[in-house]
Amino acid sequence: MTEPPISRGFRGRGRGDQSARVPPGQHLVTDFPVLSAGPTPEPDLSGWRFTLEDGDTPLGAWSWAEFNALPQTDVVVDIHCVTTWSKLDTEWRGVSFDTLLEAAGLSEPPGPFTLIHCDGGYTTNVPSEDLVDGKAMVATLYDGEALHPEHGGPARLLVPHLYFWKSAKWVRRIQFLDEEQPGFWEENGYHIYGDPWREQRYDGD
Repeated sequence: MTEPPISRGFRGRGRGDQSARVPPGQHLVTDFPVLSAGPTPEPDLSGWRFTLEDGDTPLGAWSWAEFNALPQTDVVVDIHCVTTWSKLDTEWRGVSFDTLLEAAGLSEPPGPFTLIHCDGGYTTNVPSEDLVDGKAMVATLYDGEALHPEHGGPARLLVPHLYFWKSAKWVRRIQFLDEEQPGFWEENGYHIYGDPWREQRYDGD
């Protein structure tokens, strides 16, 4: 079995010594802990729709079939949860953010910030520059199988260089903004950016 290609921007801090890949304050796990801000929604693929928006202006929209017809990317990345667990060499497949921009006819993000909207009303904020150049994807498969709802299926954002709460579950809409707008956890005391290597867990870190 050949190793999936690792997209530019997803390599992080290298795939050598494990201790060098674990941010300060983190510990390794072999399972995949489930943490959510609310109940797990039941997926309805017949009515599923993913959109990009510039403020309130639609830029692109895809049904589940249309989304899965877009070019797919495989990545192997380490993930780091703000609750202090890290999991190495996780395998994902989905549509890179760069591919989404191209599919919407864009060469670059139309705004410097994004607000990520999900089923259940959850939101999180991510600077646009942290999504482009191979840094992020909307993932639909984990470890070769359809992403389970408890892990964010049918689709979740994957931004592995930030704490994992930024990799929002059940993503449905990405909204570009001119000014940064905090999401759910950011409004409740979490850091506005969330760099695990700087231990930006909470407001003021």
